[in-house]
Amino acid sequence: MVESTVLVESQPMPAREKEREKGSDFSELSRRIADAGLLRRRPLYYTVRFGAVALALAGGVAAFVLLGDSWSQLFVAVALAVVFGQLGLAAHDLAHRQVFSRRRPSEAGGLLVADLLLGMSYGWWMNKHTRHHANPNHEEKDPDVSPDILVWSRGQASRARGLPRFVGKHQAALFFPLLTLEGLNLSFNSFKALGSRAVKRPVLEGTLLVAHFALYFGGLFTVLSPGKALVFLAVHQGLFGLYLGSVFAPNHKGMPMIEEGMRLDFLRRQVLTSRNVRGGVLVDAFMGGLNYQIEHHLFPSMPTPALGRAQTITEAYCAELGVPYHQTGLLASHREALRHMRSVGEPLRAAR
Repeated sequence: MVESTVLVESQPMPAREKEREKGSDFSELSRRIADAGLLRRRPLYYTVRFGAVALALAGGVAAFVLLGDSWSQLFVAVALAVVFGQLGLAAHDLAHRQVFSRRRPSEAGGLLVADLLLGMSYGWWMNKHTRHHANPNHEEKDPDVSPDILVWSRGQASRARGLPRFVGKHQAALFFPLLTLEGLNLSFNSFKALGSRAVKRPVLEGTLLVAHFALYFGGLFTVLSPGKALVFLAVHQGLFGLYLGSVFAPNHKGMPMIEEGMRLDFLRRQVLTSRNVRGGVLVDAFMGGLNYQIEHHLFPSMPTPALGRAQTITEAYCAELGVPYHQTGLLASHREALRHMRSVGEPLRAAR
């Protein structure tokens, strides 16, 4: 683990590296990855995976209708929270063109999965996520570390006012409870973004979002009594948000932050700010391949089943260059993230 959570300046490069042209380190890695055939599309894999998620969704909806006005629906709520999490991962892969190499089918699939099935704007999320990939953990340019409610560096903590200042004092303890609101937060920001430039097709996306919630709330309050519908909503959306947050939080939280003016080449910018999560087949399925976050950031369009092989090549190459490569277990990754959150909130607690 890198001791400091803020990168202040680049480390001096050995003479051999100084002789390399800018970007050549990544070019060499890219050549090795391409030679291994890891950038080819995997249509059979995605057909099976997306087919399984579609069947699970259909089964969940059928169980919901058949059970009727029963408290047993809470088991359906739990199951559908997992299905929605997998739909979110599917939308992510579509946005990165891991499934289709062409833009139009990728966009059509993304609109269907994100807007209609999840109630999240594909255009808004893709715009935000693209900016994150370009500058991960950059205090000024990465929207995922903007201090909306939580603070991610001591600099942000010192400038925090209002709600971020209040929450930042105890953000490590509040982090997982706040994640239960993430699903609703994504939907709220999706509607909010319809009037911005981030959404290129506001009418189409707005229509799909309204259709999603008409079906979602219509189904809930038609089949269930108001009380049961509200409890179902809380369980389903809460666990869905917790699932998404548990997948995305280990990837960068607690890794070094990049300050304005700092110069890093593409390979180091992506590797130093990302964390891989070990765990085998179960973790791969739970995180949808995002546990190979370093490789995903270096090669965003690489299909999920190729990431494991790419990890071996990338780790060995980073060792050749002397570039730190961080990988840990799932629970340890959350501990590191929470430890970082508690550390950056220390000035706020001390000020109190």
